[in-house]
Amino acid sequence: MNLKAICLGAFALCVLGGVAFAGALDEPSNMQPFFTDSGMKTMKSSADFETAWKTMPKATQDAMMKECNDAAMSKPHAQFCAQLFALGHHS
Repeated sequence: MNLKAICLGAFALCVLGGVAFAGALDEPSNMQPFFTDSGMKTMKSSADFETAWKTMPKATQDAMMKECNDAAMSKPHAQFCAQLFALGHHS
């Protein structure tokens, strides 16, 4: 009985812990303003991208920049980070 409770507890921690790994770049509501389509495959033009960036809250911008500056975290979002860096938004 205790083994079952321990296994269930470990599983619950893994599930809850997995959510913590999702970052600002993985949040669809943060990324949607930078794309022209709902599937988030086509980036907006540089001017529209910059406009979307300027409308983001500072805390969200900081979180996104932190992830773009981390090579491992930014890899799946390389196109977004490259566009951000092209606009001169390095931290």
